[in-house]
Amino acid sequence: MLLIEDEPNIAEAIRFLLTRDGLRVSHAAEGAAALQMVWQDPPDLMILDHMLPGMSGLEVLTAVRADPKSRDLPVLMLTARGRDREMAQEAGADCFMTKPFSNAEILAEVRSMLGQPRRGG
Repeated sequence: MLLIEDEPNIAEAIRFLLTRDGLRVSHAAEGAAALQMVWQDPPDLMILDHMLPGMSGLEVLTAVRADPKSRDLPVLMLTARGRDREMAQEAGADCFMTKPFSNAEILAEVRSMLGQPRRGG
């Protein structure tokens, strides 16, 4: 799984939550580096922040969807602005989550996107 998030506290919290659940999480803090990671070692899921330095999350998503090798990569888009949902869906996001979100909410969504059963607790 690849997490693209430029806010260190949010990135660390998500990474901790997901690795504690047994998932392997790579991290990038900006879009261009994330694209290199996607194309060098394709992840099974990408969690993508909308607002990134340099290249926006929408630009990353557009590039991912344009490449046949990564076109079908499941993408969970994160943003602090709910009004960005339509743009994210048009760009090809599979799921959309507005910050702040609960730990249970993101964990359940990631499990669902990976085809894992939802667990209680």
